[in-house]
Amino acid sequence: QVQLVESGGGSVQVGGSLRLECAVSGPLDSAYCMAWFRHPTGGERKWVSSLKPDGSSDYTSSVQGRFTISRDSAKNTLLLQMNSVNPDDTAMYYCAYGPGRGSTCFGFTTWGQGIQVTVSS
Repeated sequence: QVQLVESGGGSVQVGGSLRLECAVSGPLDSAYCMAWFRHPTGGERKWVSSLKPDGSSDYTSSVQGRFTISRDSAKNTLLLQMNSVNPDDTAMYYCAYGPGRGSTCFGFTTWGQGIQVTVSS
């Protein structure tokens, strides 16, 4: 089965940068989506960004222009480059995997264990 392991979280100051990584292993579908979600303490888990089978990506409006999702194919790793962070970015971040086709994701079936990101002023 597919396994996801996040790394790269930690503490960062307002305006700083951080890069999250998600190592992917196991039998992957021929076409699949990868995504990042985040869950702030006391809040709900929300979608952040998706990378789709055709290579296109989407972002929630609050991170558009600040975060970049990408894949390192050589390392089979999903990345999330976070720039110009602010306190609202503080959350547990989760990597997710699921089936897709073209520019469409059909839901996420596998989740990582999560990693904490804390932005301090």
